[in-house]
Amino acid sequence: MTAYILRRILYLIPTFFGATFLAFLIIQLAPGDYLTQLELDPKVTPETIARLRAQFGLDRPIYEQYLLWMDNLLHLNLGYSFAYQAPVLEVIWPRVVNSMVIVIPSTLLLYLVAIPIGVYGAVRQYSLGDRILSFLAYIGLSVPSFFLALIAIYVLLQIKFRTGTLIFPVSGMTSSGFEQMPPLRQILDIAWHAVVPVLVATANDIAGLSRLMRGQMLEVLSQDYIRTARAKGLAERVVLYKHAFRNAVIPFVATLGGLLPSLISGAGFVEVVMAWPGITPFFLDAIANQDLYVIAGFLTVSLVLLMIGNLISDLLLAWVDPRIRYE
Repeated sequence: MTAYILRRILYLIPTFFGATFLAFLIIQLAPGDYLTQLELDPKVTPETIARLRAQFGLDRPIYEQYLLWMDNLLHLNLGYSFAYQAPVLEVIWPRVVNSMVIVIPSTLLLYLVAIPIGVYGAVRQYSLGDRILSFLAYIGLSVPSFFLALIAIYVLLQIKFRTGTLIFPVSGMTSSGFEQMPPLRQILDIAWHAVVPVLVATANDIAGLSRLMRGQMLEVLSQDYIRTARAKGLAERVVLYKHAFRNAVIPFVATLGGLLPSLISGAGFVEVVMAWPGITPFFLDAIANQDLYVIAGFLTVSLVLLMIGNLISDLLLAWVDPRIRYE
């Protein structure tokens, strides 16, 4: 097992440098940069542009820029944001925290709801409940998250027009006067604003995960050892949850690698539609502004978390299935 762990860790080193260089190269292939936009400002002199290019190393070849950025990265410095005039970590971290307010509850809710639904669909295959859940799952798979967010906003506004009461906010993360609220009231206010984004972000993923769990359970239930367990007279609950479920859930261990980067990657276009100040709107602004080090820094942090998550998944799979460590 020790040799397997060391081998997996050594694989991460070339992966890290190769992936970061590729990401840096792709970012550089875009025409122009942030300072190119400043050249259109008549208030900014060419001397100032040249000085800024030299200061940030943008006048150097791509490989030198990459080496300079990597040297800073190894010292835990993600670079400097041109648009915000501040270190990248300082401007990214608040948005990451805002996104976690949605992502963490939606991830927990996703697994708590999707796995039982999938198990129920497999155990009660083709029953009325299974058919209803399958129908809803197909709808969930076909409707993108941003459209679900628009539907949620429309429904909430219609309720307000008819009753005069806004059950949940339709945009933003806080109410007016948030700064004057006591700490507990601030937490409750953020939670109140997060209810709809969390539900929308969860609903779109429940469909796929529940169908996957249903398929895994059906496959395991058709195996010979399940029929043998039933032939021995074991209780159905023991057969389902001690033998079938434990084996059906093993493939989900492989998906754990994506959980860590998803914690900082935000809730996608749900944040954009509902004006949530998370990482997705911020990242889109960075792309529009060609804020090089913000884009590269965020991609690097996501890459590191993905590598760590995949390493954890590999170790868990090797622990569950000893055959993997000998491959």
